[in-house]
Amino acid sequence: MSTPMPRLPFSFPDRFPFRAPRSFRGQVVLALAVVYLVWGSTYLGIHLALESFPPLMLGGLRNLCAGIGLFAIGLHRKAVLPSAHEVRNAAIVGTLLEGLSSGMMAYGMRTVGTGTAAVMVATVPLFATIFTALAGRAVAKGEWFAVALGLVGIVVLNHGDPSPGSTHGTLAILCAAIFWAGGAHLAGRLRQPSDLLMSTALQIGLGGLIATGIALMAGERLTHVGFDAGVSFLYLMLIGSMAAYVAYNFLIRHTSTIVATSCLYVNPIVAVLLGAVLLGEAITQWTVVATVVILISVGLSFWFDRRRRGVA
Repeated sequence: MSTPMPRLPFSFPDRFPFRAPRSFRGQVVLALAVVYLVWGSTYLGIHLALESFPPLMLGGLRNLCAGIGLFAIGLHRKAVLPSAHEVRNAAIVGTLLEGLSSGMMAYGMRTVGTGTAAVMVATVPLFATIFTALAGRAVAKGEWFAVALGLVGIVVLNHGDPSPGSTHGTLAILCAAIFWAGGAHLAGRLRQPSDLLMSTALQIGLGGLIATGIALMAGERLTHVGFDAGVSFLYLMLIGSMAAYVAYNFLIRHTSTIVATSCLYVNPIVAVLLGAVLLGEAITQWTVVATVVILISVGLSFWFDRRRRGVA
């Protein structure tokens, strides 16, 4: 009996001018296009939304609302409801990936530019290497070299803007990358709901709920929402969270880790270009050098991982 071809868990109305591709390769290309372009543009969206939203509450509310929306779609599609054990695991992973990581990212971007933030987030695979080492897997010298090279790139990137506010923002974004790497590490080891849409909904929804609670306890309040900030929030919720996370989880389940995480090469380029064109952010020599160094380190980490697993 042949295995049914995986499908992206959403469809379009009959009269909608766009049709989702039916072939598996076409769906992979569509999912890659979403995570490449959308996640590259979310840094601009966060920058604009921070004009009205406190940082922790921005990440929390964005993912909470997106999770509720995906959960409702999942119920409409009669998805299999998860067990209590799967809900607990989704809450743990979601808190790290969507709650703490998104919150620290927004906090750091109060003083760090969009392109710089995107380049720093590209270090996630390097921190993932550290987590795998802590979990007991032997890490080759070449992988440690890639980690060290990535850290050098971060130092070079921060050298271009030595102000105290930028330093604090850099540390916050580094924490966001560490939380993301930790969440991705646990996601591959904890049992998740079998339904892709339901799994994504629980992760971002529960992570957003916990992050919103932390924001309220920290004293953050939302008093006024400007037009640009409101539109940016809707974009982050509907496209940046709902659509992009479903596409990313589809890639994680049905392609290799190398393919799924290839967005880390493209997102910084998109973010730097949008920041320069729309926000007037300067592209300094330090930004260019650091971007090249960090992307080389990420590429080396992928190459050593493929070599370790014997992937041609």
